[in-house]
Amino acid sequence: MAAASAMLISNPTNVCFRKPQFSCSLKPKPTVSELGFLTSQFTGIQISQSPFLTTINKPISAPFKPSLQPVARRVCPFTGKKSNKANRVSHSNHKTKRLQFVNLQYKRVWWEAGKRFVKLRLSTKALKTIEKNGLDAVAKKAGIDLSKA
Repeated sequence: MAAASAMLISNPTNVCFRKPQFSCSLKPKPTVSELGFLTSQFTGIQISQSPFLTTINKPISAPFKPSLQPVARRVCPFTGKKSNKANRVSHSNHKTKRLQFVNLQYKRVWWEAGKRFVKLRLSTKALKTIEKNGLDAVAKKAGIDLSKA
C-alpha cells in the first residue's frame, strides 16, 4: 500500500484532478486501493485511476513542426539564367511588377563519358548549347559534376 502511494507521488500523470500537497497536517492524505481507485477521505468519492497511464508518459499532442521541403530554384545550372523582373502593363497603362521565369525543362540527356542517361533540369537555351558543344564541355564550363546527377 505504501509502495502504491509512493508511485502516485513520483508520477503525477497517474491521477486526474489532484492538487499539490502542502506540508499542512490538517489535510488528510488520499488512500489508494489495490484495484486502482483513489478514494477521497472528505467525500468518499472513488476516482478511477487508469493503469495505462502508468506505462505511457507521452504527451497527448506533439508540438507543431511544419514540413519544409526543398524547393528547386528557377535558375538554370548550366547557363546561369534566372528570372527577369518586368512590368505587367494593363490597358490603362497601369504597371505592376511581375517575374518572367526561365523556360526550365526536365530532360534526360545521354552522357557519353558515363555511358548512361542523366536527368537534368535545364533551360531550353542550355539544351541548344549542349547539342552544339556537347554535354561534357558545357558541364565542365559550368563546374557541374555529372557523376552525382
